[in-house]
Amino acid sequence: MKKTIGRRERITFPEWDLKNVIAKIDTGAFTSSIHCTYCEEKEEEGKSTLYFKVLDPSHKKFKDKLLQTQNFTQKKVRNSFGQEELRYKVTTKVLMFGEEIEAEFTLTDRSKMKNPILLGRKLLRERFLVDVQGIYLSKKSKK
Repeated sequence: MKKTIGRRERITFPEWDLKNVIAKIDTGAFTSSIHCTYCEEKEEEGKSTLYFKVLDPSHKKFKDKLLQTQNFTQKKVRNSFGQEELRYKVTTKVLMFGEEIEAEFTLTDRSKMKNPILLGRKLLRERFLVDVQGIYLSKKSKK
């Protein structure tokens, strides 16, 4: 059975040590995205490793933690202004409604946007229905 989520939800990224971060639900976006302050691909011992930092120093959940992964690709994405850009895409786990979900996020500069995290249709599909009047319904469902 699909769970109902609101237009904003609190999510946790256990692998990135980020808890209860606010994310905006965006049914217009296919892939989820997260604000990235630093991103660099390095070749080490014949393997490409992506180093990155998520969120912004002004964000109250910012950890200034250098994350790294070899599980990444690049993807062409049409941004909110209709322009195509090439972004890194990483895979990580997120916790919502007490359920662990493997999810893909593109890394992008969202500093001019109100919400540093967007959850797109790929993550939502087959799992959630969106109640646009609600917010933080995952928290309310635990009560």
